[in-house]
Amino acid sequence: MLPLLLPLALLVALAATGDCQGPVAADIATCVDLRLTTCADGTYNRTSFPTALEHRSREAVEASAEYILLSVLHHLLEGQCNPDLRLLGCAVLAPRCEGSRLWRPCRRVCQGLQEACQPAFDAIDMAWPYFLDCARYFAPEEEGCFDPLEQLRGDLEPEEALPSGLPPTFIRFAHHSYAQMVRVLKRTEARCAQVAKTYSIGRSFNGKDLLVIEFSGRPGQHELMEPEVKLVGNIHGNEVAGREMLLYLAQYLCSEYLLGNPRIQHLLNTTRIHLLPSMNPDGYEVAAAEGAGYNGWTSGRQNAQNLDLNRNFPDLTSEYYRLAGSRGARTDHIPVPKHYWWGKVAPETKAVMKWTRAVPFVLSASLHGGDLVVSYPFDLSKHPLEEKMFSPTPDEKMFKLLARAYADVHPMMTDRSEHRCGGNFLKQGSIINGADWYSFTGGMSDFNYLHTNCFEITVELGCVKFPPEEALYGLWQHNKEPLLSFLEMAHRGIKGMVVDRFGKPVKDARIIVKGIHHDVTTAPDGDYWRLLPPGSHMVTAQAPGHARVVKRVTIPLRMKRAGRVDFILQPLETGPKKFLPALRRAVTPFWVVRAEQEPEQLGAHRLPGGSGTKPWWWAYFTSLSPHRPRWLLKY
Repeated sequence: MLPLLLPLALLVALAATGDCQGPVAADIATCVDLRLTTCADGTYNRTSFPTALEHRSREAVEASAEYILLSVLHHLLEGQCNPDLRLLGCAVLAPRCEGSRLWRPCRRVCQGLQEACQPAFDAIDMAWPYFLDCARYFAPEEEGCFDPLEQLRGDLEPEEALPSGLPPTFIRFAHHSYAQMVRVLKRTEARCAQVAKTYSIGRSFNGKDLLVIEFSGRPGQHELMEPEVKLVGNIHGNEVAGREMLLYLAQYLCSEYLLGNPRIQHLLNTTRIHLLPSMNPDGYEVAAAEGAGYNGWTSGRQNAQNLDLNRNFPDLTSEYYRLAGSRGARTDHIPVPKHYWWGKVAPETKAVMKWTRAVPFVLSASLHGGDLVVSYPFDLSKHPLEEKMFSPTPDEKMFKLLARAYADVHPMMTDRSEHRCGGNFLKQGSIINGADWYSFTGGMSDFNYLHTNCFEITVELGCVKFPPEEALYGLWQHNKEPLLSFLEMAHRGIKGMVVDRFGKPVKDARIIVKGIHHDVTTAPDGDYWRLLPPGSHMVTAQAPGHARVVKRVTIPLRMKRAGRVDFILQPLETGPKKFLPALRRAVTPFWVVRAEQEPEQLGAHRLPGGSGTKPWWWAYFTSLSPHRPRWLLKY
C-alpha cells in the first residue's frame, strides 16, 4: 500500500510547485515576480512557469524569438498597434498569475486586435505570430479570462470637481494632461450626443490614441454637399496653445449649441467639423514634464521617434515644381512616391495621411506656436537654394482670403504696434506665404493641397510656445472669433453634384476652373466643393467616358454661402476608343494615376520579398536567435 501512496503524494507536491503540466496545474500554480523588461508595464506583476509556450524560466523567455519579436515589434511596424500587440503577446509569454491561478487572456481582445493590425503585418510581408493564435492561446469569456489591454491608456486621474454653483457650460482654462484631454472630449461627446462623436484616427508611437471629436447634424457620417473641415493642434509637442484652444472650442460648440446660439446651430447643422487637439501627445508629455515657463524652444517638439512631424510628410511640392514645367501635366492629386515609404515615417504622420484620404476635407488649419501670424502654402521655395522666396500656389487669391479670415478678426494680429509679438508681419496684414517666411520641405499644408482637395493654412498663435495657465483665457478670447470665422469659410465658392444621365453619382470627376491650374475631384457620392474667390469663373466638369460640361459662374463679392452648381455628364458619342481631347497627352491620364494610388498601403515602406527571397527584417532575427522564427515567414 505504501508504494502506491508515495507516487500520489509526489504528484500532489509537484502540482503545488507548478512543475506538473497536467490538468491540476492549470488551476494551481506557483506565482513568481514578473521581471521581464518588455512586459513591465502590463496590468499585473506576477507570472508562473512553465508557460503555454513551454518556457520554463525567465531566462528561457528572454532568449526566445517570441520575446525578441515583442521587443522590436513597435519598430518593425513603425509604432502601429503599439503597445497593444506587445501587451497581448506578454499575456501569452508571461501569463498572469494571481492567487495560485493562471489566467489566460480573452479571445475577443485577440480577435479585435488581429482584425485591426493584420494590415500592418501584411505591409512588411510578415505572418501573424503563431503565439497570437486567438483560438489556441486565448480563452472565451465563459471560461474566465482577463483583458491585458484594460488599462492600456493608463489610470485616469480622478476628475476634478467643479466649484459649486458653476453651470455645466463652465470651461476650465488650464493645461490638460492626456488623460484630462480624453475626459474632456468624452464628456463633451456625452453632453452633445446628438451632434458630437469622438473617434481615433490611429495611435502615437507610444500608443496614445489620436483622438478626434467631430460636430455635425449627423455625426459619424458624411452628408451630401456638407463641407468637411478639420483643425489640428499640437503637431509640435511643445507648442501647446493650439491643443488647449481646440479643447475649449469643442466645449464651446457643445454648450452654445445646447443654449440655442443660432450661429453655432447653423454652423453645426451645415458643416462637419473635426477637431484633433493633439497630433503629438508623446511630445507633449516631454514638454509638460518641464512645464510652462521652463520649456525650452525645442524640448518635446518631436515625437517619440525624434521626428519633426511637420517635416515628415511626403515632399510633393518638389514634384509639383517639376511637373509645372511640363505642358499639360496634371499638378494636383499628386501620388505619394514609393521611395517615401522606404524612409522613416511616423505613425502619427501615417494616421493623418490616412485620415485626410478617407474624409473629403475641404478646409483645414494647423495650429502652432512661436510667433503671431497666419501662413499659407507653398511652404517650400520654388527655388531650392532660396531660403526665403515668394512661392504661391495656383490658388493664391483664395489662400489669402482664408488667411485674412483668421487674421483680420484677431485683436492682436490687427494691433498696429510693431513692437508686439508678430509685429514684423504688420505690413503684410499678419499673413504671409510660407516659403516667403522660411522654406522647408515635408510640411502638412503642402501635402494637403497637392495630394487631396483640402486647403490648409498654418496659424501661429503666439510667441510663447508653452504659455502659463493664467494666459490661456486671454488666448481663447483672442482666438474664439477667428476660429469660428475660419470654419465658416468652408462655405465660400461653389458646391454641387456631378451625375451621369441616369442620375448616378460620378466619383472622381474633375472640377476645373479656367485660369487656376489646380483641380478638385468629386467624392464617392458625386458631391464636390470648390473654394473660390469672388468674381466670374469658367467651371468645367469632366470624367472618363463622358463629355465635358462647361458653366460660367459668378460669385458676388459679399456672398458668404456657397453657390450650388450641378453637372449632368452625357456619355461620349464618338465611340469607346476615343478619349476626351484634354486627356490625350503624353503624361499619364488622371484616371490611371488614381488607379495607381488605390492599392498603395499606408505603411508599406518596404517592398515585400519576392519568390525565393526573405523579407528585409529576416536577417535581424537570424542574427540574434539560434532558433530561426520561420513562423514569421509567409512562404
